[in-house]
Amino acid sequence: MVIELSLGGLLTLLGIPTAITSLGLWMLQRKMAKREEIRDKREAAREKNEVLLIQNTRAALALAEATAIAVQRIPDAHCNGDMHAALEYARKVKHEQKDFLTEQGVKAIY
Repeated sequence: MVIELSLGGLLTLLGIPTAITSLGLWMLQRKMAKREEIRDKREAAREKNEVLLIQNTRAALALAEATAIAVQRIPDAHCNGDMHAALEYARKVKHEQKDFLTEQGVKAIY
């Protein structure tokens, strides 16, 4: 039993699996691209959240410092050593955070 195929028939038989495979790979690539796009958006949102958290912390610290300094200026407030220690600690932490963020920024550049 001999099966005869023309050149067109042979190309058709070879082309169908290739076309199906190509379609499958294209669909897979599209799906992966969508996932990557979603992941990039989530990462951008996370970075924005980190920036807002740092800004919020700095704002709260600035308010706490201003309040502590204002209370120290009131003659009848009788600030104890705790207020002075807390103010110094807040300043120390503020500078440590600033130094850390500066260091991270430099590392990100290079």
